[in-house]
Amino acid sequence: MKNIEQRIEAIELRNKKVETDKAWETSLTRKTIIAILTYFTIVLFFIAADLSKPFINSIIPTLGFVLSTLSLPFFKKFWTKYNP
Repeated sequence: MKNIEQRIEAIELRNKKVETDKAWETSLTRKTIIAILTYFTIVLFFIAADLSKPFINSIIPTLGFVLSTLSLPFFKKFWTKYNP
């Protein structure tokens, strides 16, 4: 009986970890951090490439990236609906 209780406890711990990981993957915090890191990476690239107005011109590629990540849940729902 003790073995079964240990197995159930291990499964519950694993499920909690999976739930936490999923919450992180879909969190606004994660998306914001990625957008900020993407912006500064592009700024550094534009500065290194000696392009004009790197702080302003980096906004467009960052917004494109953010929009692409926001559209993924829609496509996932569509895909899962037709690919069971």
